[in-house]
Amino acid sequence: MAKISAKEIIDSLKEMTLLEIKEVVDLMKEEFGVDPSAVAVAAAPAVSAAANEGPSAVDVVLASAGANKIAVIKIIKEITGLGLGEAKAIADNGGVIKEKVAMAEADEMKAKFEEAGATIELK
Repeated sequence: MAKISAKEIIDSLKEMTLLEIKEVVDLMKEEFGVDPSAVAVAAAPAVSAAANEGPSAVDVVLASAGANKIAVIKIIKEITGLGLGEAKAIADNGGVIKEKVAMAEADEMKAKFEEAGATIELK
């Protein structure tokens, strides 16, 4: 069996959905008896210095709802708690979905929207 490089693994992960990546993490826990998130926590002090360079809170802005507008409206409702009409208005016209969101949470939101086909900007 050919050895797979770290870059090839990362490229494969970029093509997966969040659920597929979670399955990979769970399989790693089973196979190796190691929780990959524990390794990430141990490395957090080194990463936190780099994180201080960027903004700690950003606005999540919908640039385009894409082709699957219904899915995007559902995500907007879920995240904001807005009603159907208000969520649809944001999906139709774009705009700020949530203000002053922690970067980690903003990245999660962006991933959800992008999985549904929307274009999100973090400002």
